[in-house]
Amino acid sequence: MKAVVLNEYGGPEVLRYSEAPEPQIGANDVLVRVRACALNHLDLWLRNGLPTQPLKFPHILGSDIAGEIAKIGPGVTNVRPGDRVLLAPGVSCGQCEQCIAGKDNFCTQYTLFGSGAPGGYAEFVRSPAVNAIPIPGALSFEQAAAVPLVFLTAWHMLLARAGLRPAEEVLVIGAGSGVGSAAIQIAKAAGARVIAASTSEAKLARARELGADEVVTSRGDFARDVKRLTSGRGVDVVFEHVGQATWEQSIYSLARGGRLVTCGATTGREGNLNIGYLFGRQLSILGSFMGAKSELIDLLELFKRGVLKPVIDCVVPLEKAVEAHRRLEKQEQFGKVVLSVA
Repeated sequence: MKAVVLNEYGGPEVLRYSEAPEPQIGANDVLVRVRACALNHLDLWLRNGLPTQPLKFPHILGSDIAGEIAKIGPGVTNVRPGDRVLLAPGVSCGQCEQCIAGKDNFCTQYTLFGSGAPGGYAEFVRSPAVNAIPIPGALSFEQAAAVPLVFLTAWHMLLARAGLRPAEEVLVIGAGSGVGSAAIQIAKAAGARVIAASTSEAKLARARELGADEVVTSRGDFARDVKRLTSGRGVDVVFEHVGQATWEQSIYSLARGGRLVTCGATTGREGNLNIGYLFGRQLSILGSFMGAKSELIDLLELFKRGVLKPVIDCVVPLEKAVEAHRRLEKQEQFGKVVLSVA
């Protein structure tokens, strides 16, 4: 099969469009003919090298995958060849206490396609059958690939971790990213008032189109702008994933008893924290990682109803993955950069 293969760490130029062996499936696996695969910042980090997640070369990136079932193992009953599916991006053991409880993203063996398992920058990918979910409604393959990782992450952050309630106020940092654009929609669907933050005026305009009630520029002392927009109170929830560059101001944007939930640190992992301010205002800081398959199934129902919509920045052919990585690296995108596989 054709695939974009990584044989060493480095810049976008280390991605090679070449031949690779077609995956072999087991009894409870499916072989998916990939039609689209969306990029995530994780792809950039893995390509550059993460000490905590060393790769075994050759490696194929790509966590967000949509396509058609090409083959099924003898133990598979939930899908058939020809079915249009997207893949739940997280792979777990399926047998431990957390998996049995429906909290597969807490499994100690949990990994992602494109990270601990070969990903979707290829014509074919092997997947556990349990990860194959019918594409909802009339979504195209490109639209379906733009959904799983970012919407599942945002859903878990806002609803499961932060416990967002109707009529609360939410500050979404990095509103132009895939996960940020998902968070705006999910928070609005939950009945919240949304303030979107970005360094780009063009991205703030797009955030308003997605439903943001107010926008702020996330440079300097943006907590003052947030307080101004909330009559001096601050927001109930801050949706964070930018990290070091926005961390302090994000905390200062919280109302008393507010919750900051974070899933990433694209600008750095070190953040100052005034401990007295934390306990004096009774704030909560919550970490979040991915979400359970059951949450993905729930949110896909809202795509079927038209409440949520994928946000695609551009679609690039698989063989031009280098260009796609460069666009994501420059943070030029609004929404998801998607690779199409012919």
